[in-house]
Amino acid sequence: MQNIPYVLDMPTSRTSCVVFSSPHSGRNYPQALLKRTVLNESMIRSSEDAFVDQLFSAATLFGAPMISAVMPRAYLDLNRNADELDPALIQGARRSGHNPRVASGLGVIPRVVANGRAIYRGKLTMDEARLRIDTCWRPYHARVKSLLKESHDAFGQAILVDCHSMPHEAVAMVGSSKTSRPDVVLGDRFGASASAEVVDRIEAACVAAGLNVARNAPFAGAYVTQTYGRPARHQHAVQIEVDRALYMDEVKIEPNENFAAFQETLRDIIRDIASIGNESLRLAAE
Repeated sequence: MQNIPYVLDMPTSRTSCVVFSSPHSGRNYPQALLKRTVLNESMIRSSEDAFVDQLFSAATLFGAPMISAVMPRAYLDLNRNADELDPALIQGARRSGHNPRVASGLGVIPRVVANGRAIYRGKLTMDEARLRIDTCWRPYHARVKSLLKESHDAFGQAILVDCHSMPHEAVAMVGSSKTSRPDVVLGDRFGASASAEVVDRIEAACVAAGLNVARNAPFAGAYVTQTYGRPARHQHAVQIEVDRALYMDEVKIEPNENFAAFQETLRDIIRDIASIGNESLRLAAE
């Protein structure tokens, strides 16, 4: 499994312009990483978007592909640029301007996991960093690009829904009460990565399923939405962050008793999202 850069699930028939991705749900921890880390098994998984690929697996039932990471975020972060190398971790990496993500230890090869806990004792070589990027990062993003091109060629537009989960504590203080606290945060980089119409449709799907939705706070999107969101070219990218408390035990990193029910809720949302653009296609065919 270590040489497989991603898992791609394709629908029987590609009937949607939407592509779903899950860059942080990888859970294949190489033994080489586990031997080098100073963290235990639970701590090293703390920045993983656990089970998100399973939550959104219904995408293929509604004509949309789903691409998911295999390697974990602690090994390589697919939601970063390949040149976001951390000099504090990688020997020979050069600091080029101030990058807050790199400075905080969250570059393409992360130095820390959640709550700033260091992953390694000592540094990694540049050769090791480049190997991870060449074998995992580049193939993943090459496939995302090709999936979006296929959508654009077939449907005249492409929509990337980048699927993530967020710690409950990240939204616990957002909103004045439990009823206004967001279950889902949609990130479109404040309108730069997707049209308002697309984001409105995704929000409406979530609200119809009974979820509270916020936009761009506390998460507006990172490398994936910034890179693939080109609304002027009819290519949209929206990040969706789901509160982990809705479906998992964050301490044990296990699905909780609500997992199946929440997965069913997301199935309805995925169906509605996958239908975006179908109306215009139907009218064009008439």
